[in-house]
Amino acid sequence: MSQTKHSTATTAVYGSDEMVRPAPTMTIPDEMTTPEIAYRMVKDETYVQTQPRLNLATFVTTYMDEYATKLMNEAIAMNFIDQTEYPRVAVMAARCINIIANLWHTPEKGDSKSGATAVGSSEACMLAGVSHWLRWRKRRAKEGKDNTRPNIVISTGMQVVWEKFAQLWQVELRQVPLTREKRTLCAKDAVAMCDENTICVVAIAGVTWTGLNDDVEALDKELEAFNKSKGYDIPIHVDAASGGFILPFVSPDVRWDFRVKGVASISTSGHKFGLVYPGLGWVVWRDKSMLPEEMSFSVNYLGAEVTQVGLNFSRPAAQILGQYYNFIRLGKEGYTKVQSNSMAIARYCHERIGAMKCFENYSKDVVNPLFVWSLSEEWQKTAKWTLYDLQASLQQSGWMVPAYSLPKSIEDIVVMRIVVRQGMSRDMADMLIGDIERSVAELDALKYPTPSREAYEKSAKQLGKVYTH
Repeated sequence: MSQTKHSTATTAVYGSDEMVRPAPTMTIPDEMTTPEIAYRMVKDETYVQTQPRLNLATFVTTYMDEYATKLMNEAIAMNFIDQTEYPRVAVMAARCINIIANLWHTPEKGDSKSGATAVGSSEACMLAGVSHWLRWRKRRAKEGKDNTRPNIVISTGMQVVWEKFAQLWQVELRQVPLTREKRTLCAKDAVAMCDENTICVVAIAGVTWTGLNDDVEALDKELEAFNKSKGYDIPIHVDAASGGFILPFVSPDVRWDFRVKGVASISTSGHKFGLVYPGLGWVVWRDKSMLPEEMSFSVNYLGAEVTQVGLNFSRPAAQILGQYYNFIRLGKEGYTKVQSNSMAIARYCHERIGAMKCFENYSKDVVNPLFVWSLSEEWQKTAKWTLYDLQASLQQSGWMVPAYSLPKSIEDIVVMRIVVRQGMSRDMADMLIGDIERSVAELDALKYPTPSREAYEKSAKQLGKVYTH
């Protein structure tokens, strides 16, 4: 028998035996403990992390109002696939798909739009990619042609999910390089990479690396002419993980969605600017002809026949309730106000940071509530620090503002990024700008270069550049 002293409901949390023993890392503990002690052990371990609302690196929603939070907490035990037990959740999911499809100007008639729920934008991208892969294979087989060498065309500004998709489904990934002159997908360059084996071309609304948007209309124009000349039927998928819930509200006249004839599918993230806690994604097809039948799986589950489009069955239902709540609570007016405020704060930060002599904004305009900047050319030559040092300095004040290299072909450009989400106020922006200014002043006062600066100079020297202090 174990001689371990048991903590009871009357034991003070920090007077318990558990608080003087290391937390379990390899095996499950032998004994039970109280919920208060277990809660405090987990809570204390996360305490030193950046507070979610100060994490300007993430796109993921970190704030929802108390009623949304209450609603989702009450649904935390619901499994979306259990449609026999929770039939109204499936109804609400279908309503969300209809609302999103109409937000993106779907041409599909009827009261049941072609779409699917996903755990996040990554699964939504996967589903869209698979649909185009299956359609291409079926078409090639019908024509009696080889269907073993598919490819997909996308810019190097892609999310990593597209690399995963290409690897898992054995699709050649053809990447259009971004350059200093071509900072979004070049339509002509993309079409030049297409051939009879191209399953689709992916345009991005809200590039993760920079916040910019690919020109979907320009791509459609080039691709339509190419398809017509070759007799192909290459469609466009729009990865709108970051822009799908921004553009309809802040730039409604920009044509990037189903108003563009060649757009066959669009994916987005409900847990980004859809304003829902993670994880939730959505994908919508132009119509049912774009969604292969073999993607719909039916299973007799808990006494009912359940048909579902997705890579897995079990998934949280709470986020779907949160999305539907937002649609009811905010409406078009509320989404427009929230997203417009985020845009206003992003533009304010963009202006303030761009005015600092040591920085240079990557783009003149802010088209989504995020932007990136680099060290100015002059500062780059003589600074004793890099943006990685600024990131570390800001972390000491609780901010997470990431520094990173841009995609291959422009990986020599190091930038920092701010993502403005619901929950960030003008006062918070001023605090951030103040902390950036103080950090820069401290870094400029250094007598010797930092290790990251020394590494940068070594790399620059190898490239034939010489920088001195």
